[in-house]
Amino acid sequence: MEGKQPPSGSTRQQQQAIAAGGGAEETSRLPAREGDVPAAGAEPEAGLSPAAAAGDALCRPLGPSQSRFQVDLVAEGAGRAAAAADQPQKPAGQGAAAAKGSEEAKGRFRVNFVDPSAGDESPAEHGGGLEGGGVNFQNGGDTVLSEGSLHSGGGGHHHYYYDTHTNTYYLRTFGHNTMDAVPRIDHYRHTAAELGEKLIRPSLAELHDELDKEPFEDGYANGEDGTPPGEADATYAADSKGIVKFGWIKGVLVRCLLNIWGVMLFIRLSWIVGQAGIALSVLVIAMATVVTTITGLSTSAIATNGFVRGGGAYYLISRSLGPEFGGAIGLIFAFANAVAVAMYVVGFAETVVELLQENGALMLDQMNDIRIIGAITVLVLLGISVAGMEWEAKAQIVLLVILLFAVGDFIIGTFIPLDSKKVKGFFGYKAEIFTENFGPDFRADETFFSVFAIFFPAATGILAGANISGDLADPQSAIPKGTLLAILITTIVYMGIAVSVGACVVRDATGNINSTIITELTNCTTAACKLNFDFSSCQKTKCHYGLLNNFQVMSMVSGFAPLISAGIFSATLSSALASLVSAPKIFQALCKDNIYPGLLMFAKGYGKNNEPLRGYILTFLIALGFILIAELNVIAPIISNFFLASYALINFSVFHASLAKSPGWRPAFKYYNMWVSLIGAILCCIVMFVINWWAALLTYVIVLGLYIYVTYKKPDVNWGSSTQALTYLSALQHTVRLAGVEDHVKNFRPQCLVMTGAPNSRPALVHLVHAFTKNVGLMICGHIHMGPRRQAMKELSTDLARYQRWLIKNKMKAFYAPVHAEDLRDGGQYLMQAAGLGRMRPNTLVVGFKKDWKQADMRDVETYINLFHDAFDIQYGVVVIRLKEGLDISHLQGQEELLSSQEKSPSSKDVVVNVDYSKKTETDTSKAFSPPSSEKTPGLHKEEEEDGKTPTQPLLKKDSKGPRAPLNLADQRLLDASSQFQKKQGKNTIDVWWLFDDGGLTLLIPYLLTTKKKWKDCKIRVFIGGKINRIDHDRRAMATLLSKFRIDFSDIMVLGDINTKPKKENIAAFEEMVEPFRLHEDDKEQDIADKMKDDEPWRITDNELELYKTKSYRQIRLNELLKEHSSTANVIVMSLPVARKGAVSSALYMAWLEALSKDLPPVLLVRGNHQSVLTFYS
Repeated sequence: MEGKQPPSGSTRQQQQAIAAGGGAEETSRLPAREGDVPAAGAEPEAGLSPAAAAGDALCRPLGPSQSRFQVDLVAEGAGRAAAAADQPQKPAGQGAAAAKGSEEAKGRFRVNFVDPSAGDESPAEHGGGLEGGGVNFQNGGDTVLSEGSLHSGGGGHHHYYYDTHTNTYYLRTFGHNTMDAVPRIDHYRHTAAELGEKLIRPSLAELHDELDKEPFEDGYANGEDGTPPGEADATYAADSKGIVKFGWIKGVLVRCLLNIWGVMLFIRLSWIVGQAGIALSVLVIAMATVVTTITGLSTSAIATNGFVRGGGAYYLISRSLGPEFGGAIGLIFAFANAVAVAMYVVGFAETVVELLQENGALMLDQMNDIRIIGAITVLVLLGISVAGMEWEAKAQIVLLVILLFAVGDFIIGTFIPLDSKKVKGFFGYKAEIFTENFGPDFRADETFFSVFAIFFPAATGILAGANISGDLADPQSAIPKGTLLAILITTIVYMGIAVSVGACVVRDATGNINSTIITELTNCTTAACKLNFDFSSCQKTKCHYGLLNNFQVMSMVSGFAPLISAGIFSATLSSALASLVSAPKIFQALCKDNIYPGLLMFAKGYGKNNEPLRGYILTFLIALGFILIAELNVIAPIISNFFLASYALINFSVFHASLAKSPGWRPAFKYYNMWVSLIGAILCCIVMFVINWWAALLTYVIVLGLYIYVTYKKPDVNWGSSTQALTYLSALQHTVRLAGVEDHVKNFRPQCLVMTGAPNSRPALVHLVHAFTKNVGLMICGHIHMGPRRQAMKELSTDLARYQRWLIKNKMKAFYAPVHAEDLRDGGQYLMQAAGLGRMRPNTLVVGFKKDWKQADMRDVETYINLFHDAFDIQYGVVVIRLKEGLDISHLQGQEELLSSQEKSPSSKDVVVNVDYSKKTETDTSKAFSPPSSEKTPGLHKEEEEDGKTPTQPLLKKDSKGPRAPLNLADQRLLDASSQFQKKQGKNTIDVWWLFDDGGLTLLIPYLLTTKKKWKDCKIRVFIGGKINRIDHDRRAMATLLSKFRIDFSDIMVLGDINTKPKKENIAAFEEMVEPFRLHEDDKEQDIADKMKDDEPWRITDNELELYKTKSYRQIRLNELLKEHSSTANVIVMSLPVARKGAVSSALYMAWLEALSKDLPPVLLVRGNHQSVLTFYS
């Protein structure tokens, strides 16, 4: 069968053609000779098909893992397409003829991503092959070309090609061979899109990386993940048959009309006209319409800003404002709809009971009859709902027809004034009555606002269509059209009926035939009087007829009264039915998002339409409970307020999204304005108070309570809400504003660049710095990746997300900044120069003490010390933190104490897997979680990626048993020490050894520590150097300075014996420590000594050791004093000795730091940049 196609070729048709074959279809793979692709624009030889031109040599194929993708050239004729996929196989000559049009063809490539795990497949036998060459025409003459034949000129490599039906791209070229994808909608779908298959465009690595490398990462778009499109497609293909989807009339317009036209239309509107008069009644309706119209416009804007799923108001608000507001509104909106079912059903039951009473057919008494009829009614409605949306929609149509007949019945009735009705106050259209009823006549303490409060619930119900957004065929088009048209139609009808009834019926009538006037009265002022009726007796005694006294005026006026009763039944039942459907749908959407974990059981759907049966049962039980109360005058205002709170937030969502200026806020519906939406939100809040002030307060309290709960729980969702956008915009604006402000000493904050590496490998360092920067200054965790650039680049992107999440999960107010560099010094320079933004830049470098410096390569020590010199060059302060147990716990990464903060699978524990990184082997069990660096499985989930460690740390593997090796004593101490700053520090001391004035940073850090909750019981003790004969004077001077700085201290100690010579054994220990690093140039020839000094600049010369002997002794002596005075302190903060660049070797400087800080409690060696960070001026 020949298939005609447009010249450009329909990629969709070809895709479907392939999919139709399913897994059963097999196609041949032709191993192509490398370099056989003709250049762009070159014509194949006459008479040859592209397949024949592709090559004929068959060489030894390589395994499937060698071939990452195959590119199929799809030749299309300029005027007609090649034969379709189901075309029968032809002999070679015919095949060649069929492909002649390819001379003028636009070449297209189909890139088939090959599953490396697929088994070896033989060439296709389906349809038979050609003799000799073994060539099959795939899709009517496409040529199968290898990656190698596209890119490399050499021969010798041939591949088998494994055709898969997933991840298939059809790519148009622009006159040259390319893998680049043309723009198409399927690249932008969510993974499990219902409307079509998600395709994955080639990643940047596939286009950009060198060919001999394996470029394939995962193929997902930014921030996306999920199942392979083939699986998603298969799932939805199976489920899509039989799903009921509604258009805008049946789905939105009908529902909104029925929900807005409530019982109020028939039994309260006439009373409102009686109280407020025609003019103010129209104003009341207009005011309600303004609120609902603005909300309708806002709903339309949100509904057209992207694909809308099920969940109605909850979905719109949560995806706009985030889970906090969405979760709060979702719960109360679903509950309001459930209770509204009871409210409407009781309205229906009351009308039925009134009819029973008139006919003397009560079953028990009035209250119990309402309960019985209400319970039976809600059970019938539940049956209709559970039967499916199709039945429910049919019932709604029937009810709408009845309601329209009832309205028509009233309109017709107004033109038929019967004499029997005149005594009840109905005279037909009369100018006198219109004039009399035009102004207000408030009675029984009613006011304009109380009348408005009674009417407003009649205008609600505009979200009835949006609430079933998941069941609409095209929510983006249906919701704006249906909602706004419904508001227009209902408003016209409300106003029309208000004017009609006001022009036809007087306010008071006796219903007594004796009220007819025979003779003319002289003082006749009322309209009834002018029409020969005297209803003046109603001034003294209560009458039962007229606008103000009879709720059944519309029945009385109508041509056929039972039809109005049918209309009342229709209005109440349709509203009840709409609410009964809305509540479970909203609740199901809320539960699916898992914002309230305890409600997850209600997320389950049943059947083709994913009906929330559990939600229906819950709604039924709530409604039944309130029906049994049967007193809904109390609950009605709360329901109205719940609906209004939802309207207010929908309006606020539009204002908020517009204010945030997010590039993603692009509603297709243009007739909205952010300021109008804000006014709408404010109006909704005002109306809440007008209707019922205590119900409004209760609503605010409930919304606020749920908001706080959801904020506290922090659900792990990311919907790109306008809250995020506004947070970004606000941060950007404030950062720019801050950049224009000069620094001032009063506003100095320690902004720390902490060289943590992976933050979770040095938790003590992170927690201690966080203790004095939290809510005070900036903290950036710097991580320098060294080694092969390609591998490091992969690690940078995965680490950034993982470690930032680790910081957030551990409540760290810090940023993670990874950088790739050749060595530690370069990386440190990059970070110090480039980290931060504007005034939000680090000014202090924090490093851990290099504990293993004596055993390490001295070049690393040289690099480490050069970091300090670089920091001082850039005017940074420097802090060195030393714990005697050490800081780095990366070799203990799998232990349970740390994994409390790691991402965990709910069904497994993490254990350490010892991996030899020199071998790229992996066990089957670890495959799913730690793909080798050359390749990552596209099906990987985010959580799994987050748990895989980079090759700088042990890999984590999931294991259900979770055994762990016992720790040795040193490791146990290290692990305990790593968490010591997370605990409350108790009543102990922070000892500050402020020996040298560095601008005050040495004093500011301990002060900031004591302002934190965990450290607030610690006292500051200050130690300073001085002369023995001036100790009191120095103490008083320091006390004065500290009091001027307003820093509390418990004690000041002046050390007069700092310059005393240290103990001999300590001097001997120091000399023994530096011995391996000495140059001993006096024992060597000059040129040999000079060469050694050039090659190993870190070595200590004899001259240097002698020159700095006093300074060396001072460090040893200070250590003795520290052990004597501060061995019990929680933390020691001490001035960092400075080494002159180029004069003091790295080994000697490290020896000073070692001698100064060994065998002590945690030590912070601090040196500011010698600019004041403290001031006593206000």
